[in-house]
Amino acid sequence: MSKPQTKSDVILIGAGIMSATLGSLLKELAPEWDITVLERRAKAGEESSNEWNNAGTGHSSLCELNYTVEKPDGSIDISKAIKVNEEYQVSRQFWSYLVNSKLIRNPRDFIVPIPHMSFVQGDQDVTFLRKRYEALSHNPLFHGMEYSEDPDKLQEWIPLMMKDRIMNKPIAATRIESGTDVNFGALTRMLFTHLKNKDVDIKFNQNVDDIKRSNDGSWELKVRNVESGNVERHTAKFVFIGGGGGSLHLLQKSGIPEGKGIGGFPVSGLFMVCKNPEIVAKHQAKVYGQASVGAPPMSVPHLDTRFIDKKESLFFGPFAGFTPKFLKYGSMFDLITSVKPHNLVTMMAAGVKNVSLTTYLIKQVMLSKEKRMEALREFVPNARSEDWELVVAGQRVQIIKDTAAGKGTLQFGTEVISAADGSIAALLGASPGASTAVSVMLEVMKKCFPQHIKAWEPKIKEMIPSYGVSLLNNPEIIRDNQASTAQSLGLSEKSPVKVARRTVS
Repeated sequence: MSKPQTKSDVILIGAGIMSATLGSLLKELAPEWDITVLERRAKAGEESSNEWNNAGTGHSSLCELNYTVEKPDGSIDISKAIKVNEEYQVSRQFWSYLVNSKLIRNPRDFIVPIPHMSFVQGDQDVTFLRKRYEALSHNPLFHGMEYSEDPDKLQEWIPLMMKDRIMNKPIAATRIESGTDVNFGALTRMLFTHLKNKDVDIKFNQNVDDIKRSNDGSWELKVRNVESGNVERHTAKFVFIGGGGGSLHLLQKSGIPEGKGIGGFPVSGLFMVCKNPEIVAKHQAKVYGQASVGAPPMSVPHLDTRFIDKKESLFFGPFAGFTPKFLKYGSMFDLITSVKPHNLVTMMAAGVKNVSLTTYLIKQVMLSKEKRMEALREFVPNARSEDWELVVAGQRVQIIKDTAAGKGTLQFGTEVISAADGSIAALLGASPGASTAVSVMLEVMKKCFPQHIKAWEPKIKEMIPSYGVSLLNNPEIIRDNQASTAQSLGLSEKSPVKVARRTVS
């Protein structure tokens, strides 16, 4: 059964954090625009944005060692760490604006303070962490970072990890109290509630089967209700594809030249989860270590305090898994149907170049629970198998494209692909993703609405005071923004762990 066309100014495909962020920005900047959201699931935030499908880290480079690289001369390149941190500060500013404007409420339902730490073992990694600390600690974005190799100090910081630890090699850690745990699922749902109140048309159980250009330059979408099978036609001047792993297929269906030659490789994540209150109470931090040799950057091991459904738990992982699905609720044919004549050579080149990654994934898939427990005991020496359960998290599709580094290069970041005329944009890739959603969506708007940006700038600066300013060159702005956003989001208390516990109990 087919219905008449529905016309909108903007269509957002996917009801995750990215579409929620772009929709919220546009409703502040162009409130008169008609916006439609199309989501294949029955609720918002059920795929990559769901709180059980990601680590919930407010990624700001405070603890993630893969954002700082040791150069051949032994110095530490902190440029990516600075970029990610600045982008997270932008997200905090926008969230604060929404709270201060009473557009969303109860920020403690989606963000709580928790210390961020890096933890390493062995002479080489201890030397690296010390140099990393020296490179970051004088930067105003990383103010308050501490470093220690003293077991007594580490016992104070991470008692669960230090108990029964055999001290047969050097260990070290950095700690900074300004870290956060972010429930991106809760935030996504809050933002869509806000958008619904702003008369955004949010349609669930809607699968976008096809997308093509109309004669007038707009986009026409064939949309099928997954429950009834009814088909609708939707048209819009601008389409944003924010469908997580499903974005690649839709980008390919659009036929834009910018989407040619791009492939994707799915990697699933698994976490060991502990809900035992006695154990959970002994660890209050997000602690990141070093990735094992051959592991992709997204597989950096970490032991995290999480706040989900008003309860504390511990997550350890991620362990990598493999399925050809591009979405957790996707199809087993996702990978094979993404291979097209225009990206076949690129995909084949990636296969040849990433034999070590393939080997790593095979080993990860074959791991028994006890083998996973052995990895966990590198962090928690006395961990008992009966206290931990395996949870399958979300799917991430890594971008494969031809770059200056050669054909079939596997990318591990987040990338926006847009048409030359700005009428359509797609978000591909994985981490740091949700934490930098506001900066990424501002990039989308600059690319796709250049004719409006100048007129929008005053409002953007009202929402994001640091917009257009380099935070690194303005330490006073960093201090002011961190203090004001901490106040608005309820992060400014001196004892973050106790406050977080009280909030979720």
